[in-house]
Amino acid sequence: MTTPMFPLGSVLLPGEQLPLRIFEPRYADMLDDVTAADSTFGVVLIERGSEVGGGDARGNVGTLAWVKEWAESGPRQYSLLCAGVQRIAVDEWLPDDPYPRARTRDLPDADGDDPVWSVLLDRRAQLQLLCGQGGRRDPQLRWIASQLAEPVDYSGHDATAASFRATSELPLGAADRQQALVAPDAAARVDVLVSAVDDLLAALRFRLQA
Repeated sequence: MTTPMFPLGSVLLPGEQLPLRIFEPRYADMLDDVTAADSTFGVVLIERGSEVGGGDARGNVGTLAWVKEWAESGPRQYSLLCAGVQRIAVDEWLPDDPYPRARTRDLPDADGDDPVWSVLLDRRAQLQLLCGQGGRRDPQLRWIASQLAEPVDYSGHDATAASFRATSELPLGAADRQQALVAPDAAARVDVLVSAVDDLLAALRFRLQA
């Protein structure tokens, strides 16, 4: 199917909410078409370059977003609140005329093993403790520690939804979030998260020892 697309410098995951500001004329045109149809469009990560002016490299896996609310904030300018619905794969990019579009298909998780949540929860606890210790001199780490303080339990839930929720609740950068989004199933996604948190722990320990 042909899907209107919105390349971003950040990753939208299924289950997340995304506030957007529309101020470019082409995206105002896109919003007209989206709201006249089923109120959905695709969001993909700009992996390299800048979408403004072209020449960007866009991810091949993204998320279908649904426009929950929108309001006009100026002449042909809008504030949107969108929700991530499901993964999509980009099979072919079409000309950006009048706005980015692509041929896409739904990309459900493959059948896989059950995620090993205990390993991820252990790493999450280590990260919370380390950020709490480092927060004595770094307010950002103190804030991260506060966000990780609440106990979580991902077992017993839909594994795919839980794995995306786990991704959302960790302080990861766009590259790690994209790797999690691309992972073929929930168990592989949790493995990606464990590796990403291990890297983050190592970087923070080095930083705090400096």
